[in-house]
Amino acid sequence: MTSDLVLYGYWRSSAAYRVRIALNLKGLAYESRPVHLVRDGGEQHQQAYRALNPQELVPCLVDGAQVLTQSMAIMEYLDETHPAPALLPPDAAGRARVRSLAQLLACDVHPLGNLRVLQYLGNELHADEAVRGSWSRHWIGEGFRALEAMLAGNAATGRFCHGDQPTLADACLVPQHYNALRWKLPMEEFPTIRRIVEACQALDAFKRAVPEAQPDAPAVD
Repeated sequence: MTSDLVLYGYWRSSAAYRVRIALNLKGLAYESRPVHLVRDGGEQHQQAYRALNPQELVPCLVDGAQVLTQSMAIMEYLDETHPAPALLPPDAAGRARVRSLAQLLACDVHPLGNLRVLQYLGNELHADEAVRGSWSRHWIGEGFRALEAMLAGNAATGRFCHGDQPTLADACLVPQHYNALRWKLPMEEFPTIRRIVEACQALDAFKRAVPEAQPDAPAVD
């Protein structure tokens, strides 16, 4: 695919996942360039990619001459440069609420389960798979309990996290829900989250963004 938009990502990266959702919701064509986070010590550490993103993280979005990093900044950039459909509400209070929900997931929960954190736990602190799983379930559960209360107790919650159209909050929620299932977090205590995720997963924009649908996803026998 030839496009002015090029997304560097990894099939199972939560941050890249949320940007794929945003691109799909906007109906924007983009070229996917995989960066394998594990092979050969991690392709994100190679000089060519480090020149694009000195943090050596994914995603990275290239839009012509613009090189953009950090998923939240990328999604807001897309919302400003391609306003329809909007990923943020028109009112200041609504925008603040959506950003609060999104940042709870992207800034407070997700970083604690990031690949490099889990690698450090294993390689430096000698935490085995069971300990890393317990760590992940604990922190996702902490975040989801707060999020469930914020969603269930607010009249602004609709079919999605805020109203009846997907926003940045939904783009952040679905990848974190994917992680919750991956680490086998029991979901029974989060009915509102589960309902919203089901509504998102019914949309083509979310279906096409799933990790298993990406060109670098491992083949399934």
